[in-house]
Amino acid sequence: MTPKKSALGRGLSALLENPGTDITTRNATSGNSGVAGNVALIPIAQIETNPFQPRTHFDSEALAELAESIRQLGIIQPLTLRKLGYDKFQLISGERRFRASQLAGLTEVPAYVRIANDQAMLEMALVENIQREDLDAIEVAVSYQRLVEECNLTQEQLSERVGKKRSTVSNYLRLLKLPAEIQAGIRNRSITMGHARSLTGIDNPTEQLEVFYRILTEGLNVREVEEAAKNVSEKKAVKSTPEKSRSSQALSFELQKIKEDLSRTFNSHISIKKNGKGGGELVIPFLSDEDLERIFSIIEP
Repeated sequence: MTPKKSALGRGLSALLENPGTDITTRNATSGNSGVAGNVALIPIAQIETNPFQPRTHFDSEALAELAESIRQLGIIQPLTLRKLGYDKFQLISGERRFRASQLAGLTEVPAYVRIANDQAMLEMALVENIQREDLDAIEVAVSYQRLVEECNLTQEQLSERVGKKRSTVSNYLRLLKLPAEIQAGIRNRSITMGHARSLTGIDNPTEQLEVFYRILTEGLNVREVEEAAKNVSEKKAVKSTPEKSRSSQALSFELQKIKEDLSRTFNSHISIKKNGKGGGELVIPFLSDEDLERIFSIIEP
């Protein structure tokens, strides 16, 4: 049986588990050379946040709850820091605990102090947060991209670092090629990773957006999105002939932009169809009576 690959990155494992990188161990008076128990109390004013932190959003309510827990019980798990210079430290891991400690009014926090360079910091920030925090898929993808670009890693090397299959890494990186509206939908959990992965199977950004708005308005599940993506590919494979009827004309760039703007305004999959005589129709679908009232409120505020 093949042993399960550890999800703990090698850089993170080396720094968090190897006592040789632990400055607090060297200053410990006991004979124990391990990490456990070798914790220093560091003034909060001397700690700065990690510039490589992949998480960009911290839930204020969750932080307030953690701060209250810290007031009552203290910090159960120490932070991990690196020493920058005289009386100056930088977070390696534990930014939520650090922020909550500030909210709780603490003046100092327990921490391990480690040795790390910038490349190790970037790797650790990514892997530690994937392990401990609920990063959204775009935050993970951006962090993977930074490892590829800033640490000169191949996707194969990256998959080894983070303990993920190469196909998983590739799926995350492909999310960064999706239109901004879809990336925003991933970040606010309007669509799932499964939806997003299916959308990457569509080449054209406009067609990706059309299916994306269908997910929002029609509640498509992942299987239905996969089918929609397949239909788009099949339509592209069937080339239009010169004799094709022009009763329904392709939209100009300006009309396509108007269609996308209206779809965002109404949060609905708007369709515009033109005929060969200069006329056409504008369709705004709705899901229920309540949805129809919502659309009316936008048209007549």
